[in-house]
This record gives sequence, structure tokens and C-alpha cells, in this order.
Amino acid sequence: MYERNPYEMALEQLNKCAKIMNLDPNAHEILKYPKRVLCVYIPVRMDNGTIKVFKGFRSQHNDALGPFKGGVRYHPNVTMEEVMALSMWMTWKCSVVGLPYGGGKGGVICNPKEMSIGEIERLSRGYFYAISRIIGPEIDIPAGDVNTSSREMAWFMDEYSKWKGYNVPGAVTGKPVNIGGSEGRTESTGLGVAIVGREAAKKLNIDLKNAKVVVQGFGNVGYYSAYFMEKLGCKIVGISDSRGGIYNRYGLSVDAVLEFKKKTGSVVNYPGAEVVSNEELLERECDILIPAALENQITEKNANRIKAKLILEGANGPTTPEADDILHKKGVMVVPDILANAGGVSVSYFEWVQNLQGYYWSKEEVFDKLDKLLVKAFNRVYETYCNYNVDMRMAAYICAISRVVDAMKTRGWI
Repeated sequence: MYERNPYEMALEQLNKCAKIMNLDPNAHEILKYPKRVLCVYIPVRMDNGTIKVFKGFRSQHNDALGPFKGGVRYHPNVTMEEVMALSMWMTWKCSVVGLPYGGGKGGVICNPKEMSIGEIERLSRGYFYAISRIIGPEIDIPAGDVNTSSREMAWFMDEYSKWKGYNVPGAVTGKPVNIGGSEGRTESTGLGVAIVGREAAKKLNIDLKNAKVVVQGFGNVGYYSAYFMEKLGCKIVGISDSRGGIYNRYGLSVDAVLEFKKKTGSVVNYPGAEVVSNEELLERECDILIPAALENQITEKNANRIKAKLILEGANGPTTPEADDILHKKGVMVVPDILANAGGVSVSYFEWVQNLQGYYWSKEEVFDKLDKLLVKAFNRVYETYCNYNVDMRMAAYICAISRVVDAMKTRGWI
């Protein structure tokens, strides 16, 4: 899933930030490594009666601020280095938003697209039982990620509850609402993109009532990002999915495009829109660009041709470091993934809080709390961006790392 070793990339980012902020070398040394990485082997009875053993991991990076938090992915390309990197990135994401969490991440090497529902359930329960000694509401709270959803989280919660002997809804987040999930979790990542987009537009004097927006990727994050940007008054002029993109400078109806995709399987050939490739769509005329698909989409090859004034990273890692430098020199603001798409983990935090209290909030309450949380986080990062004269990504990392290091110092780790 990554062209380069992701753990080396994570260390590179940490090292770069450490130089800028003159980080304490002792703190730097601790932050380079996860606190714990567990490797497990999960025997699963397949539908044909044979036993297949799957390899899985759980990486716990840093818990100075609170319990570890992070998703579990099922993918053939999962590696230990990948989950180590992702757990470090989760530490920064939780910290930058102000959550009382450290970073964790899990993964199982498998291809769920080639497995039956029964096989996936047996794998899920086996994995969660295997890591159950190092997780729990006070220790490490997993969630959904690539190829895992509320269905797997329900199995995870049930397996952990059976192991404990009583219901423990706070053991995982991203559950269905009827067993302790939070209202608003489905929309939360896309809504978060729109909230930080609104705040960034104020700083850049972009009038959202006349702003043209291009969204690359039309899954959950892409759709809700487009939907909420449209609600703010923006004109959505370009949308794409894995098969290609569409563009209409007069605007597209987000819900009409979604209905068309449901019927045909793609946004391509939507009536009245020009068909373009995913690559071309990124370079089209717009004020705000939201890459919400895959990593490494904006690179040194196309960064100079990007026309947007503001980029909101709905996806994880869509912009390479080389492209970051080019865009910063061009005066394009890139709101980084650890801030722009942190709406999901923020509402996961709300879900956990509701589980611990046994008291549940309305969707309006969840959205209101998310708005306040992200506005505060954005302003903190923007202030750092101005003070340090760096790009927004480095500003977000400085805010995140400072908060973790302060907690480490207060606890006497360094």
C-alpha cells in the first residue's frame, strides 16, 4: 500500500520536526519506537474444513496522554513496519486534536475479498482473543480501518465481552448504534474535513458561497466531504471514484451523483458532465481540492499543475513530501491528514466517552462537540504555522509532538 517503508517515512517526519522545534534528544529517542508490538498467529477453520493460520499485529506507540487508540486493517500487504508507522501517526493525530489518547494500530495479513463472511468472523474473533490481554477500555481501544467496519467491531466487542464475562462496549469504537455505537460516526470524517475547510477558508479569504470544490474519491469520506461542503454553499465541480472522474464547472448535485453511482457502479458518464481521469481531475480549475482516495496522489510530477488555493487531505498520505515543498512555495495551503480527517477518531472518542458513562448523545450534540473540538485544534495549528513559518503539516506535527512530550515530562519519563 506504500511505495516506501512506512516506518522509515514516519521516522523521517519525526526527525524533520525534531530539528525545527529543537526537540529534547531524550524525548526524540523515546518517540522513535513503539512501546510494544505484539505478533499473533490465528488458526482459522476455513469453510472447506482445513485450518489456515493467519499472522496479525498490534502496535502500541505511546500512551503518555492516555490509552492507545487506532484501527485494525485486513489486507494482504499488512506488515509489522506498516502498523508501527500507523500507530505513530495515530499518536500525532490524537494529540493534535487534543484527545486523551496515544496511538495504536493493528492489522492481519489476509484478503477478505476471497473469504466468506463466516471465515472473516472466525478470523476476527480469533484475532481479538489473541490480543485481548493488551487491550481494553483503559488500555487500548481498537476501531475499524481498511476492510473492517461496524460488523467486525461488533464481533470484536462481543468476543472481548465473552472473555471478560460481562458487556464491555468501550473495548472498541465504530460499533453499530444498537450496541453502543455513536450517532454521527458514519458522517464524522467527511464532516471534519468540511469543518477544517470552513476555518481554513476564513484565513485565506475564500468565499465559500462562490468556491469551486473538486473531490477525488467518492467513498464514505469523499461523499460526506462533498455533501457538507455543498451545505456550506460551495459548488462541487468535480468528483471521481476508482473508475474515473467527472467535471462540470457549473456544479454537480452531490446526492444526484451518488444515486447515479448506486445505479451504475461509478460516477463516470454522469449526464451533463465531462469525463476526466483521476489524474486530470486533480489539475482542474478549483478553489478547494479534497483528495479523499489513496496515498501518493499529489507528487512532484503534478504539484506544479495544481490550481487549488486550499487542499484538505481527506485521505491518509495523499501528498508526498516533495509535493508539499512545491505547494508551500506556490502559496497553496495543505491542511494535513492528521488534522483534516481527524473527525473520525474524534467521534470514536465521543463513542468511548458515551460507553463509559452509559449515557448517549443525539447526532446534533455529537456534531456540535465535533465542531468545537476541530475549530480549537485548527486554530492551534494555524497559530503554530504563523509562528514557526512552516507549512501546515509541520505545524500540526509540532503541536502534536509538543503535547505528547509535555505529558512525558510531567509524568517523569524524561
